[in-house]
Amino acid sequence: MADTVILSEGAEFDHVIQEVSKYLHLYVMAFEKEERTITRIDKREKMYGGNGTVYMIQMFDRNELANNRLGAYMVLLNTGDESGFHTHNEKKEEELYVVMHGTGEYRERTGTQGPERKKILQKGDITAISSIGYHSIENIGNEPLIMFVITTNNP
Repeated sequence: MADTVILSEGAEFDHVIQEVSKYLHLYVMAFEKEERTITRIDKREKMYGGNGTVYMIQMFDRNELANNRLGAYMVLLNTGDESGFHTHNEKKEEELYVVMHGTGEYRERTGTQGPERKKILQKGDITAISSIGYHSIENIGNEPLIMFVITTNNP
């Protein structure tokens, strides 16, 4: 997995927020807490061996929610940005990708060398990703690919 750089301010942070805010209102209203905006952006270059940059807009602080993966937006700003093939088998996690904006090519396979199954995803599409499968996503459109990612954990 790629190293993660945490962005909490600066020109790059502002650029990502401005781009995503063209399509989404980024705020959180957690139960019994004040309404707020995002907590940070995790920047990942060549995520899981993919190409380009993936930004994970974190909606909650670390340890605020179980598994701390619920409510993250995965943002691939440029054509060709990609999260490479990976699995969540070790953590027994499953994911849902809900496409909020843009067009992506979702790929999945069983094992590291199994045959690939591909699907073009667009706004409103949802994928369910098994913990035993390998998967990747690539921005194949001319606009940002923005997905709401929900991760479950079944220890």
